[in-house]
Amino acid sequence: MIRKTTALIGVCLLGTAIFAPSKGEAALGDQLLHKGMSNGDVKELQSYLMTKQVYPYYDNTGNYGTITEEAVRDFQSKAGIKTDGVAGPQTIAKIKVLKPGNIGKPVADLQNKLKAWGTYSGSADGIYGKGTKSAVSKFQSGKGLSADGIAGPRTLNELNKRVNPASGAVKEVTVHSTAYTASCQGCSGVTKMGIDLNRFEESKVIAVDPNVIPLGSTVEVEGYGKAVAGDIGGAINGSEIDVFFKDLNEAMNWGSRQVKVKVYQ
Repeated sequence: MIRKTTALIGVCLLGTAIFAPSKGEAALGDQLLHKGMSNGDVKELQSYLMTKQVYPYYDNTGNYGTITEEAVRDFQSKAGIKTDGVAGPQTIAKIKVLKPGNIGKPVADLQNKLKAWGTYSGSADGIYGKGTKSAVSKFQSGKGLSADGIAGPRTLNELNKRVNPASGAVKEVTVHSTAYTASCQGCSGVTKMGIDLNRFEESKVIAVDPNVIPLGSTVEVEGYGKAVAGDIGGAINGSEIDVFFKDLNEAMNWGSRQVKVKVYQ
């Protein structure tokens, strides 16, 4: 759904960034995560919550607060497991399974691993679509696994046996940027990742072409700051982005400009 003004593009959104646990921290799933905690495992949990479209915020803070607790409850409810807002073994095991419809940095990481094994030739766009499902099935068949196209623990363990591109790498691109708000005519204000921009007005979200900037990536936009690549749209093609502002005047003041974007991979 696209609507343009002089320097305004409204689109409907999606997004996520994954952070590896810092040295010395347990891997996600090795410890119980709950409200009040703050560490790299919580960041990774938030990344998966965004992938499952239940984390309604624009950044992975690493702080397990009310928003994260509510997102965990939402995921647990949809998964049909105990809804307590605590990320225990059962919750983590289910949330780390990647499948069609998932979107975000964990999916882009999966696609890069499939590329390393030579079963995926598409772009690491962060979208678990037919091409990714087919590549997962092909990989599973080659490893004697059930070829269901779903990346569960056994599939991911096999994928991890080959070196994956380094986490935390940064690339810089120069793009053409416009701006949008959540309140344009015909816009729902809710991103494809489930971020309600009317509720979380301080969110920093940009629309991207996922073939250039993977969905779910953490980015730093010149003059705008850190944000999540959480949106796509028919008007965003190639080296173009659209940045979100809660206020129409701010969006209009942003105008149309060339900016540098750092993409944290």
